[in-house]
Amino acid sequence: MRDPFIKPLAILHKLQQNGYLAYFVGGSVRDFIIGRPIGDIDIATSARPEDVVRLFPKVIEVGIEHGTVVVVLENEPYEVTTFRTESDYKDFRRPDEVTFISSLEGDLERRDFTMNAIAMDANETLIDPFGGRNAIKRGIIETVGNADERFSEDALRMMRAVRFMSQLSFTITPEVKEAIRRNRYLLQNIAMERISVEFQKLMLGNKATEAFRTIVDTGLLDVLPLHEKKELIEYDWTTISEETSAWSLLCLILEVEDTALFLRKWKLSNKRIKETEKTVVFYRSIKEWTPFAIYQSGLEVALRVNHLKRILQGVQSEEEKIRLIYESLPIYSPKDIEANGKDLVSWGNRAQGPWIAQCIQELSENIVCGKIENDRNVIKEWVSKWSLKFDGNC
Repeated sequence: MRDPFIKPLAILHKLQQNGYLAYFVGGSVRDFIIGRPIGDIDIATSARPEDVVRLFPKVIEVGIEHGTVVVVLENEPYEVTTFRTESDYKDFRRPDEVTFISSLEGDLERRDFTMNAIAMDANETLIDPFGGRNAIKRGIIETVGNADERFSEDALRMMRAVRFMSQLSFTITPEVKEAIRRNRYLLQNIAMERISVEFQKLMLGNKATEAFRTIVDTGLLDVLPLHEKKELIEYDWTTISEETSAWSLLCLILEVEDTALFLRKWKLSNKRIKETEKTVVFYRSIKEWTPFAIYQSGLEVALRVNHLKRILQGVQSEEEKIRLIYESLPIYSPKDIEANGKDLVSWGNRAQGPWIAQCIQELSENIVCGKIENDRNVIKEWVSKWSLKFDGNC
């Protein structure tokens, strides 16, 4: 057995020693076959959830009612799920009822795509009742059984299909593509947070442009907050490797006016919204990379904006220039100034108020641009003179 299956192999062995069947399943097996980096490793077993809890000393009962127990082994979490079948999905996202079974094949049959319906035992023997290995070899995305049924069970599977297309450089079969077109409006029943996770992974895939084209062709564009525009397919997304850059590029291509409002529709975190909003603002405002512009943006945002300008405007990279300027800055934030708010109040001979922010802004610019030194005595003299000229209309 090869890494990273070696550590969780102990879970399989313990379940088997106690008379239960146990297999690695899902994405980890798929990626093992493909040769991709392996993320989360999931285990399927004939043991009931209460048996898993009894056998392992450290568990988290996060989804025990649906058969899932997280076993913590050497500080690593592994989901262990009882073989199960699922009843009707009236809300197109969750089964009305889960039934525990003893059959591995019955458990694999409920999964979304054939490439994800492969199990592997402790000896690396693959159990593949639905032709998943052949689908991987052919580079195709096909559902386990009837596509309309799989998408009506969990409508998010349509987004997962397009996401896998982008990540794996696979092709969605014509039958599955038609089923997405027929069932696309079911996606409206899915929480936007779940859709955003899939869409973000899609944007970071090697074939994002082809995936966007599929979103247009299947009509998924109609049910996503994308301003009904098709320009996404006209740009090269292959060099986008981190989340904020992806959302920033999306906003810029779509010419989004209110970045925060748009991203809130996608239910992104406040942190991600603020990072993206800052990137978009600097992209639209920066004409030249001056020391003060880089001081205001910070190195991370400056490099991100430089990359986006290369994609959208075809300009030459200025990364080396940006790094050199950043390294030469005398200060990197107001915290580096050799004076604090109390000093400014004393030297300016004024009560605390909004003027302090204006003073810090102008003081920072003067220090960064080399007009004054970052020295307490020099700053004291500058603040005294600035205060005499300050008229308060800010």
